[in-house]
Amino acid sequence: MADRRTEILRAAVRVIARRGVRGLRVGELAAEAGVSTSLIYYHFADRAGILRQTLEYVNDRADRYTAERGVEEARTPHTDLERVLLLELQDTPEVRENSTAWGELRASAIFEPDLRQELAKATLTWVHETAELISRACPQGTAPAHAAAAERLTSLLEGLSMRWLSGSLPIDHARRLLKEAIAVELDGIVEPQTPRLD
Repeated sequence: MADRRTEILRAAVRVIARRGVRGLRVGELAAEAGVSTSLIYYHFADRAGILRQTLEYVNDRADRYTAERGVEEARTPHTDLERVLLLELQDTPEVRENSTAWGELRASAIFEPDLRQELAKATLTWVHETAELISRACPQGTAPAHAAAAERLTSLLEGLSMRWLSGSLPIDHARRLLKEAIAVELDGIVEPQTPRLD
């Protein structure tokens, strides 16, 4: 059974996914978690603390479900990269809730400098982890090429996720676009394009 702090964080993700960061009220969070507001303040001190810890919880949860890679007969670094990124586009309640909360936290960071800093760190970690997967799939590339490809792929994934979640893009199409982008990025590292001088 999860501890009270974890239950509060789960409830915070649900409330943020449903009402946005600006709609997060400690009283509503307490009701959602089934605890007192004083217990929330005991664990998190203030609203900024709730947001920081919720962002960390969202990242940890995403790390967990993207680590659930399963067993595949012909597993390669390329398929590992695809699988980890595609697991962010699963039509499950946990992934929908997590991705929605991540999008809400990202949008709120525009107005909340403390959250912006935490989000930048989380994004940088995600880009580094993705660059590491890319380097395994394409070891002949350079570290800057791997990092640039990771930036593009994670940015695309966030955009595809928001379009899917908002109903403007079917999930199968979003997954297909992501797979195509992965192939293009890896091909670009293998055979870098010469810049055109027009």
